[in-house]
Amino acid sequence: MAKTAKIIDGNKIAQAIRAELGEEIAALAQRGVTPGLAVVLVGDNPASEVYVRMKKKACAELGVASFSHELPKSCTERRLLNLIARLNANPAVHGILVQLPLPKQIDEDKILLAIDPTKDVDGFHPVNVGKMLA
Repeated sequence: MAKTAKIIDGNKIAQAIRAELGEEIAALAQRGVTPGLAVVLVGDNPASEVYVRMKKKACAELGVASFSHELPKSCTERRLLNLIARLNANPAVHGILVQLPLPKQIDEDKILLAIDPTKDVDGFHPVNVGKMLA
């Protein structure tokens, strides 16, 4: 018996996900809640810049508030940790995305651990990784 490949239409799936998200965001808006995503970019990696622009565009299309934080490549780990602490405490920010890779002077693990697991969009915090593997 021959097996046939199943073609997956990524664009169609993405449209369905966006439509579902649009409904959920509209329901939140009815309750006076606007979801907020903070995107943190450190440095000037061209691929990362494109990815961040795509996230901002998707937020705008869906009605999600987008908070962009662009820091220089020379940014210190302490400065980035302070920013993450402020974003963790900000009730308007429901999700935090730190664009990787980070410059070599910054410990990525330390940064990912600093993000509140409930706001960890990428799911890289060990608490969230554990939930995915459970």
